[in-house]
Amino acid sequence: MFNIGPYQIDRKTILAPMAGVTDLPFRQLCREMGAGLVVSEMVAADPSTWDTRKSRLRIQFGDEPAPRSVQIAGYDPQMMATAAQFNVTQGAEIIDINMGCPAKKVCKRAAGSALLLDPQLVSSILHAVVDAVDVPVTLKIRTGWDRQNRNAVTIAKIAEQAGVAALAVHGRTRACRFVGEVEYDTIAAVTEAVSMPVIANGDITSPEKAVAVLEHTGAAAVMIGRGAQGNPWIFSQINQYLENGQHLPPPSFHELGQMMARHLLALHKFYGEVGGVRISRKHIGWYSSELAGGKEFTQQFNKLESTAQQQQFVDQFFNNPVNQEQAA
Repeated sequence: MFNIGPYQIDRKTILAPMAGVTDLPFRQLCREMGAGLVVSEMVAADPSTWDTRKSRLRIQFGDEPAPRSVQIAGYDPQMMATAAQFNVTQGAEIIDINMGCPAKKVCKRAAGSALLLDPQLVSSILHAVVDAVDVPVTLKIRTGWDRQNRNAVTIAKIAEQAGVAALAVHGRTRACRFVGEVEYDTIAAVTEAVSMPVIANGDITSPEKAVAVLEHTGAAAVMIGRGAQGNPWIFSQINQYLENGQHLPPPSFHELGQMMARHLLALHKFYGEVGGVRISRKHIGWYSSELAGGKEFTQQFNKLESTAQQQQFVDQFFNNPVNQEQAA
């Protein structure tokens, strides 16, 4: 348990912000499965984007419990401050700043992890945002731009001086993107260098890995991104293991089918017919990746063009005695 400003975070498992993934339906499922904190998809600081349907959906909170955390991305201090204020008016209770995204289209605008190349600009942005809002500000970074320019400890100290309430560190450089070994030693060095909560991120895909990372880094919590795709159970599994050393079994065939059907329905309700059909394909593909016959299941599912067809297909698959027997 640790604090982000006035908010007590009771679990050591946090859902990472992921563009195109951590929408309201997915955040709600991960909360239900035990995530101590969930973070929205990245919202651009550029005001010209705020009235688009895409941006409006990204800051939908439904009945999410506090604290509601929204991630913003940009490169101009004043624009970032204004974006923080706007998102607070929309219901954000924590503002998270993206300085970790390795995507070319983000870095090309000198945002995301590209900011790590300019510590002075990092300081200006952090001070501007912290001064602009009355809610806690958190920061997500990588260990540096590339292996020759690792500066996570320096950035962490700048963040603490600016009044940032918590720091998440993905243990790779921007150049590494999502491949190669995670630098847990660097995360440990960051934890040692600052007094605010540090959250370890990168390749945490099992309860055993979560425990090992927490012990090695001294971090307050672990942040899980890709490990939760198609696997929201990972939060309850890690929590259970941390709390009493017990392993929760993986979901049964029936439980997997129930979760897929629920998630599918939530996506259709949230996005509507066209968006729901399209966006559900990647989520269902993640769920079915470990299924016997999962590849064929996904290929057939991706050909379906309506809400009714998708829901019927999932129902029929999981109620088919042959598939149930294969999974047993």
